[in-house]
Amino acid sequence: MSETVRLMPNEYLMREGEESSEMYYLQSGTLAVFKRKGDQEHQIGSIISGELVGEMSFLDKQPRSASVKAMSESILIVIPRETLEHTLETMPKWFSALLHTLADRLRKANARIRI
Repeated sequence: MSETVRLMPNEYLMREGEESSEMYYLQSGTLAVFKRKGDQEHQIGSIISGELVGEMSFLDKQPRSASVKAMSESILIVIPRETLEHTLETMPKWFSALLHTLADRLRKANARIRI
């Protein structure tokens, strides 16, 4: 059985700059995504049921690029890095390269976002 995380409103799932070894599938609830500018956080997006969160740093092993907190009571399924690595072992090498290329391009695009 998969591990789950339950968050209450305004509770953080992750903070910008943290290291990571897992991503999450949002089973229910709504999350908000924030970027820090100076001493303030600015909301740059939201995540709804059925979406993944934390996938970029999960794929490229870089620190979290944003903070995420619950806007409503939320339940998430934890996906450990080992699960992805095991799955990738069964896939062609180009598939892993595709995932890493997409994560790199997305991280670079996110770095250009002005808040």
